[in-house]
Amino acid sequence: MKSTYWLAALVPLAACATTPPTYTGEIATIVAMNETAPMNGEGDLADDPAIWVNTADPASSLILGTNKDEGVYVYALDGGELQELPVGQVNNVDLRGNIAIASNDSHNVISWFDINPQTLTVSHIGNSPTGKDEPYGICAGLSGETYKAAVTYKDGTIQIWSATWETVDTLSPSLDRVVKLPSKLEGCVFDDANDRLFVGEEAFGVWVVDLKDETAEPSVVDTIAAANGLVEDVEGMSLWLGDDADSGYLVVSAQAADRYVVYDRAPPFAWRGVFTIADNEATGIGGVSHTDGLDISSAPLPGLPGGLLVVQDDANPVSEFNQNFKMVDWTAISEALDLN
Repeated sequence: MKSTYWLAALVPLAACATTPPTYTGEIATIVAMNETAPMNGEGDLADDPAIWVNTADPASSLILGTNKDEGVYVYALDGGELQELPVGQVNNVDLRGNIAIASNDSHNVISWFDINPQTLTVSHIGNSPTGKDEPYGICAGLSGETYKAAVTYKDGTIQIWSATWETVDTLSPSLDRVVKLPSKLEGCVFDDANDRLFVGEEAFGVWVVDLKDETAEPSVVDTIAAANGLVEDVEGMSLWLGDDADSGYLVVSAQAADRYVVYDRAPPFAWRGVFTIADNEATGIGGVSHTDGLDISSAPLPGLPGGLLVVQDDANPVSEFNQNFKMVDWTAISEALDLN
């Protein structure tokens, strides 16, 4: 096992205790165009989605979503529930190609799943131990032929695992690197083309890790003290990918403010705007509050030439009751924030 470990500079305690300045800029209003079936019941159940694009038949693409009490649910693009995979208490889910991974704190493992493009079914193929209690967030990446998995923890630890396609089959990834940030982490996303990892520190802000240089310390993208619309808790994040490695956007959930902050994908990660998801009066689909996880696909889908954003909704319509995932046309976000 190859491991690199460092401790990023600690955030001063006084800064953590100070109320951040209020965001006074514009907030664009978007509406959801569809939603998944609810996770029937009370409690904070739904958490994080992942979008699988069927390249042969985009209309048959899938949405995977975690139920924190049970496992992974699978939905069609029309929102209908297709499968439930009761693998344990999983928090986050992500995928690359036809392989999905989830952080499973029932067993302190990474749970692995195969997505069959012929049958459009998802199968749990097994678990790999993390060697650490309570894996919290997770994201998947791809570097050449190497599958990547970043697992985040409440104590600020990031584990970066790698596997060839052969070791995916044997569920034997290797732990390549350990990064330490000051406090609780969850959301993360790999930028595959640029060998970067974005990570959310819930009470501080967004960091980026240069995966090409094991000696480089994480650097700050934005903080909740910067008055750019980011607030505690910094939660889910994903990338909309442009035509090349320098174009695209990072979207981050500012959970307590029921909104999302957008940044350039490329350095210096410039702030691009803030939006919220309101009630869609035309369809009756409710607005979105207190989003935890989110995912974006920039691949064209039926009726969605610019791609799709999927976000967890806490209140449907009552907080922690019948939670589900809302779907948003990326083009609506792009136009509202003048991104293109």
